[in-house]
Amino acid sequence: MKHFPTLRLAAALLTVAATTLPAWAAGPAMPAVAGIAAAGAPVELMHVHGLAFSPDGTRLYIPDHNGVAVYSAGRWSTLPGAPNDYMGFTATRTAFYSSGHPAPGTNVVNPIGLVKSTDGGRTWHTLGLRGESDFHVMAAGYATNAVYAMAMGPNSRMPEPGLYGTLDDGFVWKQAAADGLEGEVFALAVHPTDPRIVAAATKSGLYLSTDAGAHFRAVAGNAQFLSVAFDLDGKHLWYGSYDGQPHLTRIAFAGGSGARQAVTLPPLREDAVAYVAQNPARHGELAIATFRRDVYLSLDGGRSWKQIAAAGRTW
Repeated sequence: MKHFPTLRLAAALLTVAATTLPAWAAGPAMPAVAGIAAAGAPVELMHVHGLAFSPDGTRLYIPDHNGVAVYSAGRWSTLPGAPNDYMGFTATRTAFYSSGHPAPGTNVVNPIGLVKSTDGGRTWHTLGLRGESDFHVMAAGYATNAVYAMAMGPNSRMPEPGLYGTLDDGFVWKQAAADGLEGEVFALAVHPTDPRIVAAATKSGLYLSTDAGAHFRAVAGNAQFLSVAFDLDGKHLWYGSYDGQPHLTRIAFAGGSGARQAVTLPPLREDAVAYVAQNPARHGELAIATFRRDVYLSLDGGRSWKQIAAAGRTW
Protein backbone atom coordinates (compact mmCIF):
# COMPACT_ATOMS: atom_id res chain seq x y z
CA MET A 1 0.00 0.00 0.00
CA LYS A 2 1.79 3.10 -1.21
CA HIS A 3 -0.93 5.55 -2.19
CA PHE A 4 -3.30 7.22 0.24
CA PRO A 5 -6.39 9.28 -0.59
CA THR A 6 -6.32 12.99 0.08
CA LEU A 7 -6.71 13.54 3.81
CA ARG A 8 -9.75 15.47 4.91
CA LEU A 9 -11.12 16.19 8.35
CA ALA A 10 -11.22 12.73 9.85
CA ALA A 11 -14.59 13.19 11.44
CA ALA A 12 -16.24 14.15 8.17
CA LEU A 13 -15.30 10.79 6.69
CA LEU A 14 -16.07 8.45 9.57
CA THR A 15 -18.58 5.71 8.96
CA VAL A 16 -20.00 2.94 11.09
CA ALA A 17 -21.20 0.25 8.70
CA ALA A 18 -23.19 2.35 6.22
CA THR A 19 -23.96 5.14 8.69
CA THR A 20 -22.06 8.42 8.48
CA LEU A 21 -21.25 10.25 11.68
CA PRO A 22 -23.29 13.44 12.09
CA ALA A 23 -21.95 16.93 11.55
CA TRP A 24 -20.87 17.29 15.18
CA ALA A 25 -17.66 15.43 14.43
CA ALA A 26 -16.37 18.02 11.99
CA GLY A 27 -16.33 20.74 14.66
CA PRO A 28 -17.16 24.40 14.17
CA ALA A 29 -16.69 26.23 10.91
CA MET A 30 -13.35 28.02 10.59
CA PRO A 31 -13.78 31.75 11.21
CA ALA A 32 -12.98 34.11 8.36
CA VAL A 33 -10.67 36.17 10.57
CA ALA A 34 -8.88 34.87 13.63
CA GLY A 35 -6.44 36.45 16.01
CA ILE A 36 -4.92 36.07 19.43
CA ALA A 37 -7.17 36.86 22.38
CA ALA A 38 -6.79 40.25 23.99
CA ALA A 39 -4.86 40.44 27.25
CA GLY A 40 -7.06 39.21 30.10
CA ALA A 41 -9.68 37.79 27.73
CA PRO A 42 -10.74 34.18 28.31
CA VAL A 43 -9.05 31.58 26.12
CA GLU A 44 -11.37 30.01 23.56
CA LEU A 45 -10.45 26.87 21.66
CA MET A 46 -11.64 27.47 18.10
CA HIS A 47 -10.24 24.08 17.08
CA VAL A 48 -8.20 21.40 18.84
CA HIS A 49 -5.26 20.17 16.77
CA GLY A 50 -3.34 18.16 19.37
CA LEU A 51 -2.77 17.56 23.06
CA ALA A 52 0.46 17.21 25.07
CA PHE A 53 1.87 17.63 28.56
CA SER A 54 5.12 19.41 29.30
CA PRO A 55 7.97 17.07 30.38
CA ASP A 56 7.63 18.19 34.01
CA GLY A 57 3.89 17.56 33.90
CA THR A 58 2.87 21.04 35.02
CA ARG A 59 1.39 22.29 31.74
CA LEU A 60 -1.07 20.93 29.21
CA TYR A 61 -0.64 22.27 25.67
CA ILE A 62 -3.46 22.47 23.13
CA PRO A 63 -2.66 23.79 19.65
CA ASP A 64 -5.55 25.82 18.34
CA HIS A 65 -6.50 27.79 15.27
CA ASN A 66 -4.96 30.83 16.98
CA GLY A 67 -1.72 29.51 18.49
CA VAL A 68 -1.10 27.23 21.46
CA ALA A 69 -3.34 27.32 24.54
CA VAL A 70 -1.88 26.29 27.90
CA TYR A 71 -3.61 24.92 31.00
CA SER A 72 -1.52 25.07 34.18
CA ALA A 73 -2.34 25.25 37.90
CA GLY A 74 -6.03 25.55 37.10
CA ARG A 75 -5.65 28.50 34.74
CA TRP A 76 -5.67 28.98 30.98
CA SER A 77 -3.36 31.18 28.94
CA THR A 78 -1.95 31.43 25.42
CA LEU A 79 1.72 31.04 24.52
CA PRO A 80 3.31 34.32 23.40
CA GLY A 81 4.61 32.79 20.18
CA ALA A 82 3.15 33.35 16.71
CA PRO A 83 -0.61 32.59 16.70
CA ASN A 84 -0.32 30.19 13.78
CA ASP A 85 -2.85 27.50 12.97
CA TYR A 86 -0.73 24.58 14.20
CA MET A 87 -1.66 21.22 12.66
CA GLY A 88 -0.15 17.79 13.27
CA PHE A 89 1.15 19.03 16.62
CA THR A 90 3.22 16.47 18.55
CA ALA A 91 5.47 16.73 21.59
CA THR A 92 8.66 14.95 22.68
CA ARG A 93 10.85 15.25 25.75
CA THR A 94 12.89 18.05 24.17
CA ALA A 95 10.76 19.60 21.44
CA PHE A 96 7.45 20.34 19.78
CA TYR A 97 6.96 19.45 16.12
CA SER A 98 4.13 20.85 14.06
CA SER A 99 2.88 21.93 10.66
CA GLY A 100 -0.05 24.08 9.57
CA HIS A 101 -0.71 27.60 8.38
CA PRO A 102 0.59 31.05 9.32
CA ALA A 103 -1.47 33.52 11.31
CA PRO A 104 -3.75 35.76 9.25
CA GLY A 105 -2.22 39.08 8.34
CA THR A 106 1.37 37.85 8.36
CA ASN A 107 3.64 37.57 5.34
CA VAL A 108 4.82 34.06 6.21
CA VAL A 109 4.63 31.60 3.31
CA ASN A 110 1.67 29.22 3.54
CA PRO A 111 1.78 26.38 4.51
CA ILE A 112 4.50 26.50 7.15
CA GLY A 113 5.90 23.02 6.37
CA LEU A 114 7.61 21.16 9.19
CA VAL A 115 8.51 23.35 12.17
CA LYS A 116 10.15 22.66 15.53
CA SER A 117 10.25 24.45 18.88
CA THR A 118 12.73 23.71 21.66
CA ASP A 119 11.50 26.39 24.08
CA GLY A 120 7.97 25.21 24.76
CA GLY A 121 6.38 26.79 21.70
CA ARG A 122 7.56 30.34 22.22
CA THR A 123 9.67 30.32 19.07
CA TRP A 124 9.63 27.99 16.06
CA HIS A 125 12.33 26.99 13.57
CA THR A 126 11.47 25.84 10.05
CA LEU A 127 12.93 22.42 9.23
CA GLY A 128 11.72 22.30 5.65
CA LEU A 129 8.86 22.09 3.16
CA ARG A 130 7.63 25.62 3.80
CA GLY A 131 5.16 26.56 1.09
CA GLU A 132 4.88 22.90 0.09
CA SER A 133 3.22 20.73 2.71
CA ASP A 134 0.81 20.83 5.62
CA PHE A 135 0.89 17.64 7.69
CA HIS A 136 -2.44 17.11 9.43
CA VAL A 137 -1.45 13.64 10.65
CA MET A 138 1.99 13.51 12.28
CA ALA A 139 3.61 12.03 15.40
CA ALA A 140 7.02 11.84 17.07
CA GLY A 141 8.75 9.49 19.51
CA TYR A 142 8.96 10.97 22.99
CA ALA A 143 12.61 10.08 23.65
CA THR A 144 13.85 9.69 20.06
CA ASN A 145 12.41 12.63 18.07
CA ALA A 146 11.65 10.17 15.27
CA VAL A 147 8.90 11.81 13.21
CA TYR A 148 6.31 10.08 11.03
CA ALA A 149 3.87 11.98 8.83
CA MET A 150 1.21 11.36 6.23
CA ALA A 151 1.94 13.27 3.03
CA MET A 152 -1.24 14.32 1.21
CA GLY A 153 0.65 14.98 -2.00
CA PRO A 154 4.17 15.04 -3.43
CA ASN A 155 6.73 17.66 -2.46
CA SER A 156 10.45 18.24 -2.92
CA ARG A 157 11.35 15.52 -0.36
CA MET A 158 8.40 13.14 -0.77
CA PRO A 159 7.86 11.93 -4.34
CA GLU A 160 4.30 10.67 -3.79
CA PRO A 161 1.54 10.64 -1.17
CA GLY A 162 1.95 8.19 1.69
CA LEU A 163 3.56 7.50 5.03
CA TYR A 164 7.08 8.85 5.62
CA GLY A 165 9.52 8.84 8.53
CA THR A 166 12.58 10.89 9.44
CA LEU A 167 15.27 10.47 12.09
CA ASP A 168 17.08 13.74 11.39
CA ASP A 169 14.43 16.48 11.68
CA GLY A 170 13.24 16.17 8.12
CA PHE A 171 16.57 16.36 6.32
CA VAL A 172 15.96 12.89 4.91
CA TRP A 173 12.51 11.33 4.71
CA LYS A 174 12.06 7.62 4.01
CA GLN A 175 8.81 6.39 2.52
CA ALA A 176 7.23 3.43 4.28
CA ALA A 177 5.65 0.67 2.20
CA ALA A 178 2.83 0.43 4.79
CA ASP A 179 1.87 -3.09 3.69
CA GLY A 180 -1.22 -4.24 5.56
CA LEU A 181 -2.36 -0.76 6.55
CA GLU A 182 -6.00 -0.37 5.54
CA GLY A 183 -8.34 2.60 5.60
CA GLU A 184 -8.04 6.37 5.88
CA VAL A 185 -5.37 7.23 8.47
CA PHE A 186 -6.74 9.56 11.13
CA ALA A 187 -3.90 9.45 13.68
CA LEU A 188 -0.34 8.21 14.16
CA ALA A 189 1.72 7.45 17.26
CA VAL A 190 5.42 6.63 17.62
CA HIS A 191 6.86 4.42 20.36
CA PRO A 192 8.53 6.50 23.09
CA THR A 193 11.94 4.80 22.80
CA ASP A 194 11.95 2.62 19.65
CA PRO A 195 11.77 4.65 16.42
CA ARG A 196 10.87 1.53 14.42
CA ILE A 197 7.51 1.06 16.19
CA VAL A 198 4.61 3.14 14.89
CA ALA A 199 0.85 2.82 15.32
CA ALA A 200 -1.92 4.07 13.03
CA ALA A 201 -5.60 4.64 13.76
CA THR A 202 -7.80 4.33 10.68
CA LYS A 203 -11.49 4.22 9.90
CA SER A 204 -11.31 0.43 9.82
CA GLY A 205 -8.78 -0.62 12.45
CA LEU A 206 -5.87 0.02 14.77
CA TYR A 207 -2.57 -1.05 13.20
CA LEU A 208 0.95 -1.58 14.52
CA SER A 209 4.31 -1.72 12.73
CA THR A 210 7.61 -2.79 14.27
CA ASP A 211 9.73 -2.20 11.15
CA ALA A 212 9.40 1.54 10.58
CA GLY A 213 6.12 1.26 8.72
CA ALA A 214 7.17 -1.35 6.18
CA HIS A 215 4.51 -3.79 7.43
CA PHE A 216 1.48 -3.30 9.67
CA ARG A 217 -0.70 -5.77 11.53
CA ALA A 218 -4.17 -5.11 12.94
CA VAL A 219 -4.36 -5.11 16.74
CA ALA A 220 -8.00 -4.02 17.02
CA GLY A 221 -10.97 -3.71 14.67
CA ASN A 222 -14.75 -3.55 14.29
CA ALA A 223 -14.90 0.20 14.89
CA GLN A 224 -13.54 3.49 13.65
CA PHE A 225 -10.27 4.35 15.35
CA LEU A 226 -9.90 8.10 15.78
CA SER A 227 -6.96 8.63 18.12
CA VAL A 228 -3.91 6.73 19.34
CA ALA A 229 -1.01 7.31 21.72
CA PHE A 230 1.71 5.10 23.16
CA ASP A 231 1.77 4.68 26.90
CA LEU A 232 5.12 5.92 28.14
CA ASP A 233 5.78 2.49 29.65
CA GLY A 234 6.41 1.38 26.03
CA LYS A 235 4.17 -1.67 26.43
CA HIS A 236 0.66 -0.32 25.93
CA LEU A 237 -1.36 1.79 23.50
CA TRP A 238 -4.21 4.16 24.29
CA TYR A 239 -6.82 4.58 21.58
CA GLY A 240 -10.13 6.31 21.04
CA SER A 241 -12.72 4.56 18.89
CA TYR A 242 -16.33 4.93 17.79
CA ASP A 243 -18.90 2.23 16.96
CA GLY A 244 -22.05 4.24 17.56
CA GLN A 245 -20.69 5.05 21.01
CA PRO A 246 -17.34 6.60 21.96
CA HIS A 247 -14.70 4.45 23.66
CA LEU A 248 -11.27 4.89 25.21
CA THR A 249 -9.17 1.76 25.60
CA ARG A 250 -5.70 0.78 26.81
CA ILE A 251 -4.29 -2.30 25.09
CA ALA A 252 -1.11 -4.28 25.76
CA PHE A 253 0.79 -4.86 22.52
CA ALA A 254 4.18 -6.01 23.88
CA GLY A 255 4.49 -9.74 24.34
CA GLY A 256 1.44 -10.44 22.21
CA SER A 257 -1.07 -10.60 25.07
CA GLY A 258 -3.47 -8.04 23.61
CA ALA A 259 -5.09 -7.55 27.01
CA ARG A 260 -7.48 -4.58 26.95
CA GLN A 261 -8.68 -2.21 29.60
CA ALA A 262 -11.80 -0.19 28.82
CA VAL A 263 -11.75 3.28 30.35
CA THR A 264 -15.00 4.83 31.54
CA LEU A 265 -15.44 8.11 29.71
CA PRO A 266 -17.30 11.15 30.95
CA PRO A 267 -20.70 11.61 29.31
CA LEU A 268 -20.05 12.50 25.66
CA ARG A 269 -23.12 13.43 23.64
CA GLU A 270 -22.61 12.93 19.91
CA ASP A 271 -18.88 13.13 20.47
CA ALA A 272 -15.71 11.02 20.61
CA VAL A 273 -12.09 11.17 21.78
CA ALA A 274 -10.00 13.06 19.23
CA TYR A 275 -6.75 13.17 21.27
CA VAL A 276 -5.33 11.47 24.35
CA ALA A 277 -2.19 12.45 26.26
CA GLN A 278 -0.32 10.99 29.24
CA ASN A 279 1.58 13.05 31.77
CA PRO A 280 5.32 12.17 31.57
CA ALA A 281 5.87 13.07 35.22
CA ARG A 282 2.83 11.20 36.57
CA HIS A 283 1.82 8.37 34.27
CA GLY A 284 -1.56 7.92 35.94
CA GLU A 285 -2.61 11.40 34.84
CA LEU A 286 -4.38 11.59 31.48
CA ALA A 287 -5.98 14.24 29.33
CA ILE A 288 -8.46 13.82 26.52
CA ALA A 289 -9.89 16.28 24.01
CA THR A 290 -13.00 15.61 21.95
CA PHE A 291 -14.22 16.60 18.51
CA ARG A 292 -16.65 19.02 20.15
CA ARG A 293 -13.69 20.71 21.87
CA ASP A 294 -14.38 19.39 25.36
CA VAL A 295 -11.22 18.79 27.42
CA TYR A 296 -10.98 16.56 30.49
CA LEU A 297 -8.28 15.61 32.99
CA SER A 298 -7.99 12.41 35.00
CA LEU A 299 -5.61 11.97 37.94
CA ASP A 300 -6.38 8.27 38.39
CA GLY A 301 -5.84 6.59 35.05
CA GLY A 302 -9.32 7.37 33.74
CA ARG A 303 -11.43 6.26 36.68
CA SER A 304 -12.69 9.82 37.19
CA TRP A 305 -12.59 12.97 35.09
CA LYS A 306 -12.54 16.72 35.61
CA GLN A 307 -13.77 18.90 32.75
CA ILE A 308 -11.61 21.96 32.01
CA ALA A 309 -13.15 23.10 28.70
CA ALA A 310 -16.60 22.70 27.14
CA ALA A 311 -17.28 23.31 23.46
CA GLY A 312 -14.06 25.31 23.38
CA ARG A 313 -15.03 27.53 26.32
CA THR A 314 -12.54 27.62 29.18
CA TRP A 315 -12.75 28.84 32.74
